[in-house]
Amino acid sequence: FAFMQRLKTRPQFQATLSGATVARTPHFALHRLPLATPQEASEPVPGLGRVPVALIAPGAVWLGAMVPKRWARRAVTRNAIKRQIFAVAALNAARLPPAAHVVRLRSAFDRKQFVSARSEALCQAVRAELLQLFERSSRKALPEVASAGSAEP
Repeated sequence: FAFMQRLKTRPQFQATLSGATVARTPHFALHRLPLATPQEASEPVPGLGRVPVALIAPGAVWLGAMVPKRWARRAVTRNAIKRQIFAVAALNAARLPPAAHVVRLRSAFDRKQFVSARSEALCQAVRAELLQLFERSSRKALPEVASAGSAEP
């Protein structure tokens, strides 16, 4: 998938965060919510008799970034981390399954080690850890695909 959609609304983020955490690093967590296929999304739900309005359109890769003030106090730092998240995700878009993903900052980077709000060292550390995060998530997705392929006759 060359084109990646961005999660924008609070309900989209909440729905995605309710999905499984597929990878973790010391500072980041990647949450994934598998989406219904376009065919499944167009079928009526039993008991409702109507097709539900999709919160997140199926069949695409969706990505959101959560960088709370609690872990990155300065706006410059939060924006730099978000830029890195979207840049690294764009590099790994082909390996991501069509699902909703949220990359969440889960702890602060040491302010004694990274004194500047947006130093080159901080950007490199963030990028390296995000590459590791996406590598772990793709490794985790491969066994599922392999086991599903071997189950068929």
